[in-house]
Formats: sequence, structure tokens, C-alpha cells
Amino acid sequence: MDALILRPWSAGDLELLRLANTPEMTAHLNGVESEQQLLDRNARYLRLWEAGEARMFVIQDDDRRSLGSIGFWNVEWRDEPALEAGWFVVPDAQGKGVASLALGLLIDDAREHRGGRRFLTAFPSTQNAGSNGVCRRNGFEMVGTVTDTFRGADLTMNEWVLDLAD
Repeated sequence: MDALILRPWSAGDLELLRLANTPEMTAHLNGVESEQQLLDRNARYLRLWEAGEARMFVIQDDDRRSLGSIGFWNVEWRDEPALEAGWFVVPDAQGKGVASLALGLLIDDAREHRGGRRFLTAFPSTQNAGSNGVCRRNGFEMVGTVTDTFRGADLTMNEWVLDLAD
């Protein structure tokens, strides 16, 4: 992979969410979402960006092909304001370093737009070796494991953190 860009999420990117809403792509997320949930998520991405509470992007290669999505949003983590990152890469772009490169770009963006928040967190499923490796390769530290309800069922996740002040 030569170069990637992160393009701000737009209203027309709903189809990318649909492409990622398969049993294979959501195996570590407790399954697929309904069409209404996808519509709601698309609207939420746009609304939160406009409100300054999130920055969601489409990952594109130098030919402007959409390879996935990545972003961060405001959260409370261990009783202090933080950012949480999340991402996906479409199947035909997986295993090529796309997520790791995109997370590196996102970290740079988070440092610039963190709004005084010190930590960037990520919570991939304990079973998602790929996303856990992406965190590790980008300098995150695994600080624990947490089980929470996600999409209506328990999900056990590794708790990764990166100090944006470093």
C-alpha cells in the first residue's frame, strides 16, 4: 500500500456501511445491523462531526477507492474525558496494512483535534486478532479487558490506550 488518505465522512457514504454489514465483517461485533440502524449510524456520524464530538473518515487509496472507515469520538474513560477510535476495512483490502496505516493517520488527526483530551482508546474484541495487532503496531498499550453490552449481547474486549500527549 503506497498511500492512503482519510476523507471526511459524507452523507453519500452509507453504501460503505452496507458493504461492511455482513456476517463476516461483523463477527467480532455481535452481528449485523438492521437497515434502520445503518441509516441512524450514518446520520450520527454526520451529526457528531458537525457538533465537534467525532471525526469519522473514509479510508481511500491514491486512486480514491474506498477501503473502509476509521474515526474517533468523545467518551468518558476511567472517569476522564477521552477519545475512542474504531475502524473497519473491506475484505478485499484486508491483510495489506490498510488499518495500521489509517490508524497512524488518525492518531495524527486526534493529536491535532483532541480538544484537550489526553487519551485515545480502542476496544476490539478479544477474538479480533487483526484489530488487536493494529493497536499494538500503533503504540497503544493494552491495559485490561472489559465485558460490556454491544448490539444487544455481551462482548469481551481488550482495552487499549494511547497517550496523545507523548
